Amino acid sequence: MDGVKLIKTLNKLGGENGIGLFDVVENRLVGMKSRGVYETPGGTILYHAHEVLETICLDKETQHYKAGLAQKYADIVYNGQWYTPLREAMDAFVDKTQETVTGDVKLKLYKGNIINAGVTSPYTLYSEDFASFGEDDVYNQKDSAGFINLFGLPIKVKALLDAERNK
Repeated sequence: MDGVKLIKTLNKLGGENGIGLFDVVENRLVGMKSRGVYETPGGTILYHAHEVLETICLDKETQHYKAGLAQKYADIVYNGQWYTPLREAMDAFVDKTQETVTGDVKLKLYKGNIINAGVTSPYTLYSEDFASFGEDDVYNQKDSAGFINLFGLPIKVKALLDAERNK
């Protein structure tokens, strides 16, 4: 269905289930607080579904970086800085991250809650065969000892130096 019909349908379904009502106190650009009450059932459902899809289509670092970038993007838009080189560059980053974000998401709507009920994508990075940590050709459990030692090395060095300084 086209975008307008999709939003109208989701607004109706979401509204009937108490989805997308936000009562927030915001920080205005000029520094004062203001209260806003927003109702966006269709947008809330679409945004949630998209985030669920990204969990299986984006790698960890891209997903985390995009989440942090979203806050700055929101600030730029909220502050009326749409026509800026930074916003355009951020759009290019997001466009690139979305090239493989496609698939099907099932959600249950109930009493203001959106409950994940399934997600699939031809570009999923999840494989039950590889995620088991069992015997396979992808994950060797013996590798974990070296990884843990390397990952914890900065913490160990700091503790040793702190102990030396506190003698």
